[in-house]
Amino acid sequence: QLRMVESGGGRVQAGDSLSLSCVASGRTFGEYLMGWFRQPPGKEREFVAAITWTGAVTDYLESLKGRFTISRGDTGDTVVLEMRDLNPEDTATYYCVGDRDRKHLLRDPKYYYYWGQGTQVTVSS
Repeated sequence: QLRMVESGGGRVQAGDSLSLSCVASGRTFGEYLMGWFRQPPGKEREFVAAITWTGAVTDYLESLKGRFTISRGDTGDTVVLEMRDLNPEDTATYYCVGDRDRKHLLRDPKYYYYWGQGTQVTVSS
């Protein structure tokens, strides 16, 4: 079992930057990938970014490339999502996810077994 705990959400102004962190604990199996999804108000949950165990492979929602950066901590049990030039459309609950490591990162939420409780990001204009 993995327990995912997010931190770093908050309220910012358009154009600001924000960093989200997630710590995974309780790992009883080997390597695992981590990532982020988000759910804007009144909309469906959508893939944001993901990263493999070694950090060698990353994937991003196309519209977020260049503004969002995902990385893993040195211990492998943390993942950070750095977001810059935020706009009101980035307002959402952001969820940290995890699953057993794979060569190919997938964007369907059904492929991620472990989910955090979510952290709110609100961007005002």
